[in-house]
Amino acid sequence: MCRLCQPGQAAPCPTNVDYRADAAQVDAAARAALLDGAHSRKAQALAASTLPEGVGTPGRRVLIKGGIVISMDDAIGNHAAADVLIEGAKIVEVAPSIDAPDAAVIDAAGKIVMPGFVDTHHHQFETALRSFLPDAILVNDGRPESAFNYYESMLQKMSLLYRPEDVYINEVFGSIAQLDAGVTTVMDVSQIHHSPEHSDATIEGLRDAGRRSVFGYFEGWGERAQYPQDAKRIRAQHFASDEGLLSMVMGGEIYLPGYETAWAIGRELGLPVALHVVGTFGMQPTFDELGAAGMFGPDNIFIHMTGMSEAGWKYAADAGAHVSLSVPIEMQMRHGMPPIQKALDLGLSTSLSTDVECTMTADFFTQMRGMITLQRMFANERALAGEEYPKLMSSLDTLRCATIEGARGLRLDHRTGSLTPGKEADIILLDAEAINVAPLNHAPGAVVTLMERTNVDSVMVAGQVKKWRGTLLGFDIPHLRRALEDSRDHLFRAADLPLDPFRA
Repeated sequence: MCRLCQPGQAAPCPTNVDYRADAAQVDAAARAALLDGAHSRKAQALAASTLPEGVGTPGRRVLIKGGIVISMDDAIGNHAAADVLIEGAKIVEVAPSIDAPDAAVIDAAGKIVMPGFVDTHHHQFETALRSFLPDAILVNDGRPESAFNYYESMLQKMSLLYRPEDVYINEVFGSIAQLDAGVTTVMDVSQIHHSPEHSDATIEGLRDAGRRSVFGYFEGWGERAQYPQDAKRIRAQHFASDEGLLSMVMGGEIYLPGYETAWAIGRELGLPVALHVVGTFGMQPTFDELGAAGMFGPDNIFIHMTGMSEAGWKYAADAGAHVSLSVPIEMQMRHGMPPIQKALDLGLSTSLSTDVECTMTADFFTQMRGMITLQRMFANERALAGEEYPKLMSSLDTLRCATIEGARGLRLDHRTGSLTPGKEADIILLDAEAINVAPLNHAPGAVVTLMERTNVDSVMVAGQVKKWRGTLLGFDIPHLRRALEDSRDHLFRAADLPLDPFRA
């Protein structure tokens, strides 16, 4: 029994599963058929017809004019009214007024203009199983409510049933759904590498979705799984250049046998090494041993960090590691208390992440409100008790975690995360005149405490418009939704589960 196994578990350990993957890759014709269809063309054509002429075409400059700018760059500052000039994929200038008579103009009056959100941990292969485990906890800990848990139901059962074509549609749909919500960058933690074809389908889905994505190469199971050695092929075949929208992170879960090899390969390839760190999985001793041995570095991304020792935290902080928090999930699924204050106290770069849509939304407004309200609740309780208490998080502090800190953790802060000249134009326009926001009195506060995904008016990734005036461009959503439903149906049939929307 490996350390991942739980006492009395009904399902077999995934490290021993005899899984035979479908060897057929998702071919180009099938992918094209999924992405292109007639159902959404009328609505998209109507939306696109209002785009200023030439926006997104090579050589065309674009001026986002008169918006309320939250730059996330201290040198640029924030402006009640300012312009953002874009040339090609990059931001050229941010200033109160820019004279660019040759530029196509986007009128941003009444809109908050800011960098897109950065999600540093999202299991997108689970998109077809949204709300599948709304009441589940993380692992079977022997208590009555834990019999139906994420580890056994998702990782040990459902994930083993995915074909490459399931992985592909889940990745595409999950990606564009987050684009619609203003999340322009993701690290996709894809624990679905049962074969090289599964890995390639993951990357194809991320690429076809057209947003900035970090491919997190985590584990897979079965006789055709080639993790972690296949990282070398994947790096050479798909990530030979660090340019473009896609990059790569190595997964190195310390609860799995052989994690040392994964860490070594990741560092040999010059990749950040990411891992889930959850005390309830019994990781604390191994984590502390690695820290004491000097194995941590600024290339590490530690996800959750719940239930860890003071020594472990010190090792992480001294190494300059990054912490990714999934606050609503951590509260919902019994990971342990989200360590917001500990990360803040130690000055660790800290970001937000959505984790698993089988249990909680991937909407970033939910993540931000979860973080700020929980931190302030603990601080306020201490204040009311007459005790010393930490600084209350502000809305702007929370936005930093949702943007620039996430980019920093993924080693993408030279390219995204702030409206800085020279960085790529990953920009969102948020409707500050909508009925749930107007009248605008505090811009960061409106984003964090009032807004939700319907306020995401327009989205750019590297200067390309992905959403315009409330409509996603370039995808046949009804067609893709049916393909996702077909994938869901296959998974439920293969698992011998009924499609019952009121299943206990």
